[in-house]
Amino acid sequence: MKRILLALALILPTLAQAQPGIDRPQPRLAEEPMVIVTRDGTRHAFRAEMAVQSADQMIGMMFRTSMAPDDAMIFDWGAPRESSMWMRNTLIPLDMLFVAADGRIHRIHERAVPQSLATIDSRGPVRATIEVAGGTAERLNLRVGDRVLQRIFGTAP
Repeated sequence: MKRILLALALILPTLAQAQPGIDRPQPRLAEEPMVIVTRDGTRHAFRAEMAVQSADQMIGMMFRTSMAPDDAMIFDWGAPRESSMWMRNTLIPLDMLFVAADGRIHRIHERAVPQSLATIDSRGPVRATIEVAGGTAERLNLRVGDRVLQRIFGTAP
């Protein structure tokens, strides 16, 4: 464990300086519909940008100054894996939904702090990480176990 922590201490500063030449938001990515269904059956529809390519995932929501209440960005990892996110060069607070392969929300991190280099982990394997505007999880009463309907989970809305 000490070796892992030491390795992270050495690697994180390097990663923090990575991404040379990125100084503006990427154009909007291809969009697909997404619906989150809460425990009581309430359906919340979103327009989800699909961050599938590693270059799109690396930039994500960086440098954007706003996000509509019904917008989302899906980081599709292709197969379940641990997911670690950060807020470097992200100017707005975000909620992060870590979603298992079956489309169930595994973990919610609310109001990630803009510009923070702290890592936000999925705490288990997930198929995707979904970013929505900060405060959305609270506003819509989203909870772990709620279901995301989206093509990548085999449950297109």
